[in-house]
Amino acid sequence: MSTDNEIKEMVKEKYGAIAQQSKEQNLSSCCGSGCGCGPVEFSVMAEEYSNLPGYVPDADLALGCGLPTEFAQIKPGDTVVDLGSGAGNDCFVARSVVGENGHVIGIDMTVPMIEKARANATKLGFTNVEFRLGDIESLPIEDNTADVVVSNCVMNLVPDKQKAFAETYRITKPGGHFSISDIVLQGELTDGLRKEASLYAGCISGAVQKEEYLQTIQNAGFTNVTVQKDRKIDIPNEVLARVLSLEQLREFKKTRVGIFSVTVYAEKQKS
Repeated sequence: MSTDNEIKEMVKEKYGAIAQQSKEQNLSSCCGSGCGCGPVEFSVMAEEYSNLPGYVPDADLALGCGLPTEFAQIKPGDTVVDLGSGAGNDCFVARSVVGENGHVIGIDMTVPMIEKARANATKLGFTNVEFRLGDIESLPIEDNTADVVVSNCVMNLVPDKQKAFAETYRITKPGGHFSISDIVLQGELTDGLRKEASLYAGCISGAVQKEEYLQTIQNAGFTNVTVQKDRKIDIPNEVLARVLSLEQLREFKKTRVGIFSVTVYAEKQKS
């Protein structure tokens, strides 16, 4: 079994390679780059950003699994922190809401992503968006900084989710909140089904059960934990048929067992 450091190095290597690719290249493979997976016709995780204010095509690498900024209740003047900010996609959408009096901080542990995001911000002339190299399990941000925290399909890649959410809690202001999109599991997948689903839908090896995920958030101290959106990742019949009989496939399609994209909201109570 891989150690936490080995997992982080694999993530860094994979997303470092992705940073050098276009959105179109990332869409042509199930998890952007690497992961031992073959090409698919479209990204099964990503959702469409282009209709959101502040959208910057050069910052969209189609790596997310939701639209957290759409649900995040960001207000003008807010300080927003994006965990796993990539090329800056959610940061630029958030900036369009916070305005000139607000501030947006993107955190990513991959140097090529930080470089790409900073280049995008410079090209756009944004002076109130910054990108910091850092680890979500040890964020380079002071206590009680963020009015709102967002993140898109990143926490499932973090080995120590409890520590990551504890750090999220630390940097959130009392009375602040987060909106995070992520990949979770619901129901027990057989080893074969999980392997086939991983090969098709991307690197889900770090995904945990939905209830465990929500409990981890509560354990970090957050309250009013609410699922804002819940979307099942559709796995084609031909993929499922590799490990399921026709009868089992029919039964599986009727159940709520599988891989889900969820967007979760939670608050840090005022002192």
